Amino acid sequence: MEALKGRDFLSMADLKRGELQSLLDLAAHLKAGSFNPRHPKVLGLLFYKASTRTRVSFSVAMYQLGGQVIDLNPSSTQVGRGEPLVDTARILGRYLDVLAIRTFAQQDLEIFARYANIPVINALSDLEHPCQILADLLTIQERFRELAGLTLSYVGDGNNVAHSLLLGCALVGMNIRVATPAEHQPLSAVVQQAEAIAAGRTEVLVTTDPTLAVKGTQVVYTDVWASMGQENLASDRIPVFQPYQVNEELLDLADPGAIVLHCLPAHRGEEITDAVIEGPASCVWDQAENRLHAQKALLASLLD
Repeated sequence: MEALKGRDFLSMADLKRGELQSLLDLAAHLKAGSFNPRHPKVLGLLFYKASTRTRVSFSVAMYQLGGQVIDLNPSSTQVGRGEPLVDTARILGRYLDVLAIRTFAQQDLEIFARYANIPVINALSDLEHPCQILADLLTIQERFRELAGLTLSYVGDGNNVAHSLLLGCALVGMNIRVATPAEHQPLSAVVQQAEAIAAGRTEVLVTTDPTLAVKGTQVVYTDVWASMGQENLASDRIPVFQPYQVNEELLDLADPGAIVLHCLPAHRGEEITDAVIEGPASCVWDQAENRLHAQKALLASLLD
């Protein structure tokens, strides 16, 4: 994984096909064994959004690699008082070895990547959630062994998770179907980027029909209907998204051996039912655990 050393990870599209597969293989290797650090590194976490899995998994991953973690809470640093991002980025780049940022605007990540001169990781933005998709693909690989040729069906809001799934599935040779209400579809630019990566080798489908998307699929994926920062829209969105609920009836249309994924936190009874998330097809808890292993592989690769 020498090719990743020192690079940024802001989008799934920052990886090439072979690099993504090598990263997943490294994650599986690290999950199965131990790692002896040579030179301790320091990871900074700059999170503008609430976090459970991302914060804990990045922290534990860095500790297990022999490194240290500094929580750069915006409310207790100068960035929370209006210090220009370019100034903060320059300084953090002189203190840290790697920086993970969980924020709203993708542009903020790009500013840090430009001025920090250390690897910058997108730990979530409104545009993408690439670290989540690394864990998703690792989970699918564990269940089916081979990723190429499988079909993943995402049902719900065309949000940051949908964007990274489109790119990630295209990179590993999976078919990707996204079913959303017409007014909540993923950005056309991201869909076109996924289509360019797939280059006709795999299917990239965006539809308003959840039954079409799920029919015969191997992976059924959903997320909350109102992402962080959109909580005030939740009550208005529920009637619009109700036909996109992942329930037993919808799951019956999938392949008999299909699995169900959810990036969490889940609003049970809204985008997914209790019966499905607690049912035999659910791989949600393995998926959550794999955030740790996938991000450990990412950190090890970026830091060599």
